[in-house]
Amino acid sequence: MDLVGFTTLHPLVKAAVLGVVEGATEFLPVSSTGHLIVAGDLLGFDGPAAKTFEIFIQLGAILAIVWLYRARLVHAVSTAARDPKSRRLLWSLFLGFLPAAAVGLVAHDAIKRYLFNPLTVAVAFVVGGLIILAIERWRPVVTIHSVDDMPPRTALGVGFAQVLSLVPGTSRSGATIMGAFCLGLSRKAAAEFSFLLAVPTMVVATGFDLVASRSTLSLADAPVFLVGFGFAFLSALVVVRAFLSFVARHTFVPFAWYRIAFGLLLLLAYRHASW
Repeated sequence: MDLVGFTTLHPLVKAAVLGVVEGATEFLPVSSTGHLIVAGDLLGFDGPAAKTFEIFIQLGAILAIVWLYRARLVHAVSTAARDPKSRRLLWSLFLGFLPAAAVGLVAHDAIKRYLFNPLTVAVAFVVGGLIILAIERWRPVVTIHSVDDMPPRTALGVGFAQVLSLVPGTSRSGATIMGAFCLGLSRKAAAEFSFLLAVPTMVVATGFDLVASRSTLSLADAPVFLVGFGFAFLSALVVVRAFLSFVARHTFVPFAWYRIAFGLLLLLAYRHASW
């Protein structure tokens, strides 16, 4: 698929566009995977090296979270031995990380082989949007207003919700935010825990994928990778701050309708075009 000559753009321009797409969608409940598939197709950015690039630029988005929450993370790690609140946060992150890590380790190859395709992504977009609408209609009772007050069983529950994000198009952020919201966290606390949980989850998952695809890496690709990394970092910084401000005053309904509309467009494209 080539619209208005997008495939002829300079590789560094393509890297910048994909970096912005990754950073802008990684931490919203809309699935960065689905958007990167579409953007990469429009730009003619495909092949083994392109897949490795898409994995690598996730590190830029992760670095944005580390930067935004640097004081909190450093404090938690440095005071864990003497501060119960710091230990609770680190324990919550570990419990939230564990289920998806275990399932992903076992099912990684099967997921890559059978689920990474436009049809799966499109269906997951629509189903995810409908689930968000259902949860918003249910209106879960908020009992936890801060990540620091979250009990271990709730963190583990969010971890099981994160397992759903192993299906491409589901959205890791969407699964964890809505899972935490259902388990009693306020919208803002749910989003913050999702962001913090992204650090161990995405570092491990990205590292695993990069090691597996290291044969496709080339020094000649370094400028493209670095540009994509930088734009993913910058766009994630902007979007995360804006998203936290938005969810403090609004529902997740707009993201649900966006997911449904985007998923239906993907299904239409899948039916009428060769992907």
